[in-house]
Amino acid sequence: MRNPRIFSDQPLQANSSVELAESAANHVGRVLRMKVDEPLVLFNGQGGAWQGKVESVSKKSVTVYLDNLIEGDAQSPLTIELGQTLSRGERMDYAIQKATEAGVTSITPLWSERCEVKLNAERLDKRVKHWQQIAISACEQCGRNIIPVIHPPVKLEEWLSTRKTNLNFVLHHRTKEQLSGYEAPDSVSLLIGPEGGLTADEIVMAEQKQFNPLALGPRVLRTETAPVVAISLMQYLWGDY
Repeated sequence: MRNPRIFSDQPLQANSSVELAESAANHVGRVLRMKVDEPLVLFNGQGGAWQGKVESVSKKSVTVYLDNLIEGDAQSPLTIELGQTLSRGERMDYAIQKATEAGVTSITPLWSERCEVKLNAERLDKRVKHWQQIAISACEQCGRNIIPVIHPPVKLEEWLSTRKTNLNFVLHHRTKEQLSGYEAPDSVSLLIGPEGGLTADEIVMAEQKQFNPLALGPRVLRTETAPVVAISLMQYLWGDY
């Protein structure tokens, strides 16, 4: 029997009934077409998840009874802060979705010299909300109970200047430096460039901010593929893979 995971942005506790918000209720009632007594898991992104079952379903509302707390958050012990330069089309969506599945802690979209994405304030706000929803959906799928933060986009220089992580990397193909020889850190910042790559000046600027140059083999990775490969390797070396 299926036991879908549903994000519900509200207080949750065992041995209680909750009425789902409109978006969650629509997903449970209309998309999944769940019926009374069918099991599901609710989580609110604050840690923990609750096993429950559908208590009532109508055209406009869904009520869930929560039985018990499910221990564990599937949260990596390694904090990974991703600076992902904005890209066109669905590439940014893919990077956010897969980085979330791989265990990233936070994602900051970045403006760089070769970034070709142009967004006004209204469209930008909508995109940030869209990206946050992608992260939520990825958490529902992969079992994470704490949702990575999707920050509003900032300029590359600003992001570089605010790093407080133990170890930092700038990924580019002009170096042969590999991901080896480092002591295990508690936290990592990872910088990924746009489709056209970071400029030489941007790479120098990153290195001046204590970002280590990093290449992931002889092949040039796409901007949406690079963070997934890099995060996976970091999780293998220092996280929970």
